[in-house]
Amino acid sequence: MKKIYVAAGNTSIFMGTGRKEFNPKKAMPGFEHYLKESIDGTLALIPNPEFDEGYMSNFMAGRFIKQGNLAGFLPEFVPSLLHKPCYRHEGACGSGGLALTSAAKSLLSGMADKILVCGFEIQNTVKALYGADILAGAAYHSKERKNGDAFFFPGLFSDRAGAYYQKAGYEIARKGMAKWYENAILNARKSTKSQEYHNVNESLFEAGMTQPNPKRFVEHLNLYDCSKVSDGAASLVMCSEKGRKGLGLELSDCIELTGFYSSEGNITQAPKDPTKLTNTAHCTSKALSMSGVKLKDLGILEVHDCFSITGLLALEALGVCPEYKAGEYVYEGETSFDGSLPTNLSGGLCGFGHPTGATGVRQMCDLQQQLCGKAENPLKTKKDHGLMISMGGNDISLSSLCVKRTSS
Repeated sequence: MKKIYVAAGNTSIFMGTGRKEFNPKKAMPGFEHYLKESIDGTLALIPNPEFDEGYMSNFMAGRFIKQGNLAGFLPEFVPSLLHKPCYRHEGACGSGGLALTSAAKSLLSGMADKILVCGFEIQNTVKALYGADILAGAAYHSKERKNGDAFFFPGLFSDRAGAYYQKAGYEIARKGMAKWYENAILNARKSTKSQEYHNVNESLFEAGMTQPNPKRFVEHLNLYDCSKVSDGAASLVMCSEKGRKGLGLELSDCIELTGFYSSEGNITQAPKDPTKLTNTAHCTSKALSMSGVKLKDLGILEVHDCFSITGLLALEALGVCPEYKAGEYVYEGETSFDGSLPTNLSGGLCGFGHPTGATGVRQMCDLQQQLCGKAENPLKTKKDHGLMISMGGNDISLSSLCVKRTSS
């Protein structure tokens, strides 16, 4: 219909256990700190930062920091948004993806040409067990929480992992999950703002192979299979061709959005087959169809790996490997930095961190930085296309976006 560009991606430091400067016994920065750090960095990359609309994604600020009406903070950080339309988007961990697709629709409608998109979450305000209860709001809380694991979402995806072991084989599945963790940390070590940047463990794969212990955690996952509790923010600009010129952005500093789709599952229903991410499969196929891109055209992936098993299931949902073969695909190095389909070069959720409301925006920041040659962990690929998958809840709120490198 018309060209849409993404540019000026920037994140704050993603803070939590693993960062040397993180100390939960001391007062921690508020959400304003992380938003300002991220947005100031984005604005500094734009010659004429004047916007028509602002979008903010967040999941549970109302509970973690007791703050609502979040869009009202956008004019504080972006003065040109005063008296302009501003919106807050919520779709659990997929909130950022929803903000991105909503911004794309506004640009296509012609109602806006220049949109600032940002997302944040602050989760270290409570102990992990209390945080697990807050995050359980991404599922059907009144129906599922009481009978769920104390660590609710790790419990849900532990069930998926257990079912997957039975069909794929425990040993190769666990090797794939351990390799996923190893890749996440190796990539995160090259990203100075990542939560695992300071990780110096020399036995990453061995750590990933740790036997799950249901007496201490959940039945089928270990702690290395899980993304961590994180605080942080991410931001970028989305614009039309007219908006790009108005912002003063060079084409070489942008990537082009070629296709996108959002797909909602039924939150009241348990997955029919826990080894399948059926909504992810539907959403990504629609996004690829709009873009006209085939899987063989993809040079880079950013998938939602809240847990290592989720990363494996996402690869199968996308169709890059046969069902129940993702463990083998990852273990053999296909998703590694120098593999056939490099995935989550930022470290992903397991490595870079997972402040839920910021994650989807962060994924797009990383695609933009990689395809524009501005990433700290740069990948030289002859393929111009990338794809991201943003997921909220247990395969419920999905957004998938396809992008490509622009020609200067």
